[in-house]
Amino acid sequence: MKSFASDNYAGVLPEVMQALTDANQQHARSYGADDITERVRKQFREVLDADVDVYFVFNGTGANVLSISSATQSYNSVLCADISHIYNDESSAPETFTGCRFFPLASNENGKLTADVIKQRLIRKGDIHYAQTKLLSLTQSTEYGTVYTPDEIKELTTLAKAHGLYTHVDGSRFFNAAAGLGCQLKDLTTHAGVDILSLGGTKAGMMFGEAVAVFNKDLKEHIAYKHKQSMQLASKTRFIAAQFEAMLRDDTWRKHALHANAMAQLLSQSISQYPQVRVTKSVQANAVFAELPASWNETLQAKYPFYIWKEATNEARLMCSFDTADEDIISFAAMMKDLV
Repeated sequence: MKSFASDNYAGVLPEVMQALTDANQQHARSYGADDITERVRKQFREVLDADVDVYFVFNGTGANVLSISSATQSYNSVLCADISHIYNDESSAPETFTGCRFFPLASNENGKLTADVIKQRLIRKGDIHYAQTKLLSLTQSTEYGTVYTPDEIKELTTLAKAHGLYTHVDGSRFFNAAAGLGCQLKDLTTHAGVDILSLGGTKAGMMFGEAVAVFNKDLKEHIAYKHKQSMQLASKTRFIAAQFEAMLRDDTWRKHALHANAMAQLLSQSISQYPQVRVTKSVQANAVFAELPASWNETLQAKYPFYIWKEATNEARLMCSFDTADEDIISFAAMMKDLV
């Protein structure tokens, strides 16, 4: 079965599977004290062009919780998009573990936060009756599959710094964003003023695991302890690190992310030929959002599962992965033709 439901449905990249096999040959020190993990941390510093601290975690929610908790106290608040994953799709985990108040801000038609919207919430500084704002969280690529450009991120991080806020990037599909923009990972982080990044690996083709990269030295003091406290410190860290080594080596991530993005473009073009279908968002990464007749759902989902993002308009979210093939899209579009 192939699916357009989520890139989480896809399997594991062959390069990653080989890296896991290679890491499995010998004993190694635990809890990140092994040679592989140290080597990959150096690799991160080279790729990001910064003296980053890197922490490997089990999952995306863990990466976000660790990132946010390292930059906040329980009396703080976090600003995020109203459609963001940390606000809508991680249950109450971020608020429960950080103790922070999360304020959802209205995202624009492209799913992005703008400086004007953020400024409206930069209020009541020093008021003990108000959860003090300390962190701005951005999602890259956004929940709508659109991407922030380096200049857009720089504008928002500059605004955040001017008001004493840190900037976190939830990058569960960060590789797809960078591939879509044709830029380097450092262009969207180090050079754009980001303080901490949750870098996704699982959706990009890893078996499991994400990474937290800390750019701001002010956030480095406590995060190692929080790594353990948040139950995200793996005893066999090398098996997460080895996967990232495979992803970062020779820009392996870019090759596969470009393919997933290209498949999304093809999917958008293929289904747009039917007047009953309306692609609602610009396709900039590996997601296609489209309104289609609700009567089509059962037939299409039986063979190619996907999620309905907005029930009121039957807007579907269609995700492409590193293993999405031309024939999957051709077959899916042919099914639509039969339904027409």
